[in-house]
Amino acid sequence: MEEHLLRERKDNLEKLLKDPAYVPMKLKELAMLLGIPKEQRQELKEVMDALVSEGRAGVSKKGKYGKPETMGVVGIFTGHPKGFGFVTVEGMEEDVFIPADKTGSALHGDKVQIVVEEEPRGRRAEGAVVRVLERANRHIVGLYQKNKNFGFVMPDNQKICKDIFVPQGKDRGAVTGHKVVVSVTDYGNEKKKPEGIITEILGHINDPGTDILSLVKAYGLPEEFPQAVMDWVENIPDTVDEKDKAGRLDLRGLMTVTIDGEDAKDLDDAVTISKEELPSGSVYHLGVHIADVSHYVTENSPLDKEALKRGTSVYLVDRVIPMLPHKLSNGICSLNQGEDRLALSCLMDINASGHVISHRIAETVIKVDRRMTYTAVNAIVTHKDEEISKEYEEFVPMFQLMEELSCILREQRRKRGAVDFDFPESKIILNEKGKPVDIKPYERNTATKIIEDFMLAANETIAEDYFWQELPFVYRTHDNPDPEKMKKLATFINNFGYTIRLQQGEIHPKELQKLLDKLEGTNEEALLSRLVLRSMRQAKYTAVSGGHFGLAARYYTHFTSPIRRYPDLQIHRIIKENLRGGLSDKRIVHYDRILPEVTVQCSALERRADEAERETEKLKKCEYMEKFIGEEFEGVISGVTGWGFYVELPNTVEGLVHINELRDDYYIFDEQRLELKGEMTGKAYKLGQKIKVQVLGTDKFARTIDFIPVRTLGLQE
Repeated sequence: MEEHLLRERKDNLEKLLKDPAYVPMKLKELAMLLGIPKEQRQELKEVMDALVSEGRAGVSKKGKYGKPETMGVVGIFTGHPKGFGFVTVEGMEEDVFIPADKTGSALHGDKVQIVVEEEPRGRRAEGAVVRVLERANRHIVGLYQKNKNFGFVMPDNQKICKDIFVPQGKDRGAVTGHKVVVSVTDYGNEKKKPEGIITEILGHINDPGTDILSLVKAYGLPEEFPQAVMDWVENIPDTVDEKDKAGRLDLRGLMTVTIDGEDAKDLDDAVTISKEELPSGSVYHLGVHIADVSHYVTENSPLDKEALKRGTSVYLVDRVIPMLPHKLSNGICSLNQGEDRLALSCLMDINASGHVISHRIAETVIKVDRRMTYTAVNAIVTHKDEEISKEYEEFVPMFQLMEELSCILREQRRKRGAVDFDFPESKIILNEKGKPVDIKPYERNTATKIIEDFMLAANETIAEDYFWQELPFVYRTHDNPDPEKMKKLATFINNFGYTIRLQQGEIHPKELQKLLDKLEGTNEEALLSRLVLRSMRQAKYTAVSGGHFGLAARYYTHFTSPIRRYPDLQIHRIIKENLRGGLSDKRIVHYDRILPEVTVQCSALERRADEAERETEKLKKCEYMEKFIGEEFEGVISGVTGWGFYVELPNTVEGLVHINELRDDYYIFDEQRLELKGEMTGKAYKLGQKIKVQVLGTDKFARTIDFIPVRTLGLQE
């Protein structure tokens, strides 16, 4: 059916459904009312189904069509391992509970239409799935179990609580214990299991790498680059062409370094620095030089389309899934030592108070003199290590200057109220078979902070510049916290004798930073700083500058990592076009049209990457703790819920003490105080409390670790 005709028919039918005289009727009755012959009924059904999926019409269990608000509501189904589920409906404050016998054929993540059957006072609304409008699980990753004449797949995702039946001859030769991808052919219902055919065997559950590969497939992360992309990459040179250097600002004479982790191969930022004493005071000349990726990844090329599809590089425990092929990310676009490279530079003059007093953005040619590591730079500036200082003798004054400016920038940010969380990330060390042999917190040091401070300065400077030019742009936005969450936080910290000032529920980041400063070194630091973090919103990409709450910055963007993040690459194009004579009206219209979509997609892909990274870490932590079953560890209670509490160990591993394991009393969950309290003894397990636990067991399949309490340490009253 032609697009305009379909649109017209949908509009007409929607008008009919809204007519006060209309009563809900089945398709056959609707066709008779409209005088549609039998042979055209299928077309009518297509139009009605389209209206239902758009939420403009509703359909009852008996197949009668009517207004959506009277015939049911549309939302996203979240499954639970025990078979029941919840549906999140936009505009409804609470999710609707769906009992196990009323989920229909819905699986976790599906867009569904439900009817709300009852809304008892004080209890959660209950409903039933009428139909599934959009499927989220066409392919499912899981563990295969073979029987004599058939088999079934147990999904890795615990929220998909139904096994997938695989008929004889549809298993591709898989055997029990294989991790597989199953394509669903029939979604079944409450009484009948879904059915499918195996399309890929990933390997045996015990084979090295199969566990992570299963997650790669489950999250739909792209692996191999398509042939069209690789063909395109073939034409990209390995060295910078002389003619490409023409007309660029030549900065090869400046002492230039990159500072990264030991194993980093995609080096996208380099730094230069000098200091000048003027009558008005000291001025630091800081250059942040970013790989000019957009010179090679041109708009709408196969390479660009694939990069947008990926959105970001994904850093899993045992592999990197890059946004760009290695020939670029580790080659021509990487700022490798001793090589001429094209860059986009932000050259800033910064005064002794840490304010950027002037800046210039330019297309440049640079040459990195030394590829440094965080470890070596930290050894020089923090530990004054003589041996390493001698090895990099000519660079030592540069690193000292970097530390000096970094402290000034950090203090300037602290003064305006930026919230600086310092939670350690995990560093998981694997052996050659992919088995975890050690897990330790990956701490930030002076060197990592130097680079962080310089990149933040460049990001802010560029965001502010383009905001005032009123040109289309991509911003990194971090919205103010939800006022309700802030009120809850204020009430909770009151229990510990702390206060934060709120104005109509709104808070200035400075208030939170002041709180974190007060907490430093106290027993409750871990607990309350974690709560502050949880009460904040998630940062996202937007086409309108919304400011960055956490950094207390009015303008912020991501400019410094175009090798691994698409938003950075996107703004590099805009900046370069602008530098080369300004954006024409036509190009402004073009960017205004595409950027809202690009930002939404990049934000979603960033969340997918974060989740996949978190899950692979949980998997390896679980595998690592298998060898410590029965052993005791000291930790801190990091989360308290109605079903138990979570404990985090110093090595960043987190496990659950299930409420059933608290056998000395009957414990009740106090949501206000975030604690489990014994009814008879009054003994409490509180967030932030130190505790000794024993490892009870691990479940690699569910990626969970179970602890039992041994004793509480330094109980906080």
